[in-house]
Parts: sequence; structure tokens; C-alpha cells
Amino acid sequence: MTRSKRPKLNGILLIDKPVGITSARVVSIVKKALGAKKVGHAGTLDPFAEGLLLCCVNQATRLADFLLHGAKKYIAELKLGEQTDTQDLTGTVISRAAPENYSTQTLQTVFKAFEGPIEQLPPVYSALKHKGVPLYKLARSGKPVQKPPRKVEIYGIDILDISLPLVRFEVSCSAGTYIRTLGSDIGKMLGCGAHLNALKRTASSGFSLEQAVSLSALKNLAAGRQPPPLISMADALPEMPTCQADRHLAQKIRYGRMITIRDLAGTGGPDIRRIAGSKLKVVDQSGELVAILNYQAQDQRLTYGCVFANQGA
Repeated sequence: MTRSKRPKLNGILLIDKPVGITSARVVSIVKKALGAKKVGHAGTLDPFAEGLLLCCVNQATRLADFLLHGAKKYIAELKLGEQTDTQDLTGTVISRAAPENYSTQTLQTVFKAFEGPIEQLPPVYSALKHKGVPLYKLARSGKPVQKPPRKVEIYGIDILDISLPLVRFEVSCSAGTYIRTLGSDIGKMLGCGAHLNALKRTASSGFSLEQAVSLSALKNLAAGRQPPPLISMADALPEMPTCQADRHLAQKIRYGRMITIRDLAGTGGPDIRRIAGSKLKVVDQSGELVAILNYQAQDQRLTYGCVFANQGA
């Protein structure tokens, strides 16, 4: 008697990461619980941080690069008067200064000064690499490397609560923003120094923490052989324009043949010429993601970003 083949899982799993665990460890737990061949995440959370972690399962790991560039939202707690070498509570205090009795207006003015496009110096304790070695490893060995400043954008920042020396705030920002560095820079502008005391990611790439599942709940689902709450690959990039391909076009794309604007006419999708420079999702008639295409405006040419096999295969 042959055993029925278990359908392959492909999609995005939203995990509510707890404090005290690495993002890599979460990936390992998800991989084991789902019996997946491949799992990756789209945006690291430090061990002291909690909240939304996007885990890409099997074929969906190829979507990680697209998800990494999505906007993020956090709730953070800043402790004024202490600066640490890691810019968070896990580090060693390198300076102390008694914070003044700052008025609400003063704090709001300083926080709001960081809204808009800014330049950040990436922390020397980070997962960025220098000659193939993570910066945090170099820093721990006494050989810190400072990367050049990077342009990021703070879309909005609002103070939620003040209980000095603690200030709780919410921030929405572009990909690549370090909230630790933002907190440290706020402390410098205030003149007392500061470090991040807590951090929770509440949104990422169009998804919210309310949609996430805890690791314990995931393990319970796996134990009961219940399907995990995966977001389909077609729904994983909600802000990307979509067109639907008929059977012939889907097959043509999966074979990697040349695609023209004329091929996409009548698919019910947007006018590709109006989204020049953007990416486009192509789904088949069953709603499965077939490919992500790029439109080259200068020569009106479509190129492949990535192509996906039949997900049931």
C-alpha cells in the first residue's frame, strides 16, 4: 500500500516572535513544525525584540527579497540617560547622564525632528557583514567596524507614553531602518544619551501582528496535523499590481518564453505602461502565483523577476 503524498506547503507564515530567541531559531522551529524543506525570514528581529516575523516557506523563500523592502512599524521603549555599546538593553553602559525633567513639548519636538528622510550610521553590533564577517562578531572580538551612513525614511513617529526616564513611542519607517540607532540618536539630540529598552514590530510589508500566530500555537497545530495559517504566495505582496493569465499564457511564462505587453492585454490587470518601473504579479486561473515580471520602460520590454512551478507539484 502506497502512502499518500503530503501536499507541499508554499506561502508566508506570520509568526509572533517572543523575546529572548533569535530569528534564526524561529526559522528552525517553523521548519521542523511544518516538515518544510526550506524556510527563511524576511527581516531579522534582534533577540531582545518581539513581534511580527515573516517566515517564507518552500517556494515562497524566493519572495523574501521583495518582502524585505516593505515598510515596517514598531512600538519601542526608550530609556533616557544611559548609552550602551549595542544601543539596547543587552549592551554595556558606556555613558550616563541624568536626564532633565523634559517637558512633553520638548520631547515631541525632538522626536518629530527625525521624521522624513534621514541618514543613519548602522550599529557596529548588527548582522551586516564586513568582508564576509557579521559586524557583531567583529565588535565582540574588539575590532568594531563602522559602516558608512545609509539613507532611510521615518514616515511617522509618535510618543505614546512618558514616564521618565522611559519614553514609549510608535514609529513607521522604511526598510533598513535601525530603531536602536534611532533611539540612540534621539538621546544624543536630547543631550543625555539613551538606549532601547524594548521593541515590538507590529507591522511589516502590509501585514500586521494581529494576523500572526505564536510558536506554541503553531506547534499545537502541527501536533494535531492541522494545516498552518499560510498566506498564499499570490497574496504575499498585497501592494503589487496583479494580472491573471489564462492556461496558455501561464504555460508560456513557466517555460520562460518571451513575454510582450500584448500578451498581457485582456488579462484584467493594470495597464503595464502606467506602472512603468514597477513589478507585476502574474497569477493563473486558480489563483496561484506564476511569476513576478519587471517592465523596462525605456524599450517597453518585460523581463522575468522570478517564475514559480505549479505549487501543488
